[in-house]
Amino acid sequence: MKIERRTVQFHRDTANLFFHILTRCNLKCRHCYINPAQHGAGILDQETIQAWLHVFAGGKRMDRHGKIQSNRQARDINLVFLGGEPTMNPALPEAIKTARGLGYASVTVDTNGYLFHDILDKVTPEEVDYFSFSLDGSTPKVNDAIRGKGSFDACTRGLARAGELGFSVSVIFTASRMNIEDLEYMPALLEGFGVKRFFIQVIGIRGNPAKQGEDRLQLKRDEWESIVPDVAARAARKGMHCTYPKVFLSLEEEFACAGLVADNFFVFPNGRVYTCPLCEDYPIHAYEIRKDVLKERQLITERDLYALRIPEGCVMNRVLHPGNIPYDELGNPIGRIACCMLKEEVLPAGGRA
Repeated sequence: MKIERRTVQFHRDTANLFFHILTRCNLKCRHCYINPAQHGAGILDQETIQAWLHVFAGGKRMDRHGKIQSNRQARDINLVFLGGEPTMNPALPEAIKTARGLGYASVTVDTNGYLFHDILDKVTPEEVDYFSFSLDGSTPKVNDAIRGKGSFDACTRGLARAGELGFSVSVIFTASRMNIEDLEYMPALLEGFGVKRFFIQVIGIRGNPAKQGEDRLQLKRDEWESIVPDVAARAARKGMHCTYPKVFLSLEEEFACAGLVADNFFVFPNGRVYTCPLCEDYPIHAYEIRKDVLKERQLITERDLYALRIPEGCVMNRVLHPGNIPYDELGNPIGRIACCMLKEEVLPAGGRA
């Protein structure tokens, strides 16, 4: 089967809303990025979730000078419900129905596969575009060492049942030194479940990895580039649409920051709203939701740093994860780090995003 490769550029006409409706989870994954001290430990109730969905679906956005700005309409926004484990929040079914009623461009639920509160029986395939399952290994031995005992069986059971009920399903694999050698076996496994979208994610040194000093889990450029693009092509030949972050740039490739070009909102239960996921361990969020209004913060925030131009590429990576970038003997960067929102897609020829 022929395949197509393309770099997905940032666009001003669409936006992504990553809505964490709680931070609680039944698993304790080694690479979890959730940081309750920064993100809050509460569970958003149905009323609050609905109000915040309205905030981004044409509600009020206030700049740092107190002036009201018009917001995007829901039809321009792709919505992802996350946690923690979002199905642990009993308000999720109504949140999905509200989002669909508001006209969000797409509605996805990221889940570890345990599917609490009988979520598959309370929503329909017409209301949810994708249930996206997190699976970090092709066997229990590999996956469970990262995500916890029994998580492979629970996730694959949930994946199979969602497919049987007619839901579109996708899988997210977070690649690190713990499981990169196993990645090549994932396309064959996912093909058996009828998975049509496969996301290969790079591990971030934030949340648990940052607290535990596990920067050694990150992959070097040669490791990433020698394995990930090939596996993505293999998945595409099996009929899957595969997406993975660009991660590395040559010195000749142009660097672009999504924070300057696109709208990506990462919303947490305590009302913090980030525009760059690398910043989520720190109180430098660009916005906060107060009294159902999205307000731009006045202090120095992540948004004040995006325009800085440095040889290393992503300024946030240079500040927060400086160990990612190799240098020559003169101290010049050998390569650059791309914006973490820049994606590569590999899909069957003629396939659609």
